[in-house]
Amino acid sequence: MAKTYDYLFKLLLIGDSGVGKTCLLFRFSEDAFNTTFISTIGIDFKIRTIELDGKKIKLQIWDTAGQERFRTITTAYYRGAMGIMLVYDITNEKSFDNIKNWIRNIEEHASSDVERMILGNKCDMNDKRQVSKERGEKSVVFWVGYIEIFTAVLVVQWLHFITVLIFDDWTQNFS
Repeated sequence: MAKTYDYLFKLLLIGDSGVGKTCLLFRFSEDAFNTTFISTIGIDFKIRTIELDGKKIKLQIWDTAGQERFRTITTAYYRGAMGIMLVYDITNEKSFDNIKNWIRNIEEHASSDVERMILGNKCDMNDKRQVSKERGEKSVVFWVGYIEIFTAVLVVQWLHFITVLIFDDWTQNFS
């Protein structure tokens, strides 16, 4: 069977349980918004193909379980990831505090040249905000970027952004 894409990029969504990773993945892959999901057990993935500079890029987007008991399973998926999006919930202080633990996991298990982005999710719930945008932005030391999103909007934009970064690196290093 002929290959229907020019590049395959593996992207990873990580973060505490309940921050909205599965909702983000579903929104991007199915172009649908749903607020009711059960926690991911282990790992799941979706595929979506996009076009960039005339090239078809197949995105394999992995959704990892956020619970501690799955950590040994999910860290194995860091290897080979070209982009990692670390998600926290702006209405949950603990999910923000755990960013440092997730960063340590990335440093231990992912490639040193992996593209990284921190996503503050659920910004539509500003009245319940526990983490200021300024604090979120300060957490981005040595990271590609920081963005706050509402799962129902901007999902395509942030995935497009990290895909462009990976594509640029890939074409510069392997062309």
